[in-house]
Amino acid sequence: MPITLKLAEKKKQPALPGKPKEKEKEPFLPDDPKAAPAPPEPVGRKHRILVVDDNPVVLKAFEIKLKANGFEVTTTPNGANVASTVEEAKAELIILDINFPASGAMQWTGFTIMQWVRHFPELAKIPVILITGSDPSAYKDKCLAAGAVAFFQKPVDYKELLAVLLKTLG
Repeated sequence: MPITLKLAEKKKQPALPGKPKEKEKEPFLPDDPKAAPAPPEPVGRKHRILVVDDNPVVLKAFEIKLKANGFEVTTTPNGANVASTVEEAKAELIILDINFPASGAMQWTGFTIMQWVRHFPELAKIPVILITGSDPSAYKDKCLAAGAVAFFQKPVDYKELLAVLLKTLG
């Protein structure tokens, strides 16, 4: 008599209490196969950039893309330590996520981080690019009014970001 094996069905995990986690968007748009090839040599000329995002995948993606174009990149998932990290890295530009998970007594957002950094005279002139995976209509005008040099929704169009970086950093 033949033996039939039956695979066990996966049990659904119960939902965790509280707010459901929003699905994180990809960090960058996929490369357009019809577009012109990437520049043959790095264009970042060792400009120093700080990327701040609570998602480690986003941080790694930005680090890989930016380093491939000649930028020196420092990353941090912690919005609370941006001022000290900017100074340590001697960052010339900050790419900053808008939304961070609640932690401690202070609710950090890209806006509060940017305002806080602006209180330090030696950091006040550092350009900031704000990014978000949330609805852009809720943030774009507010970002530019707050003093950001640009705003991008995730997934970020890397070619547009690169153009803004080069224009801003000269």
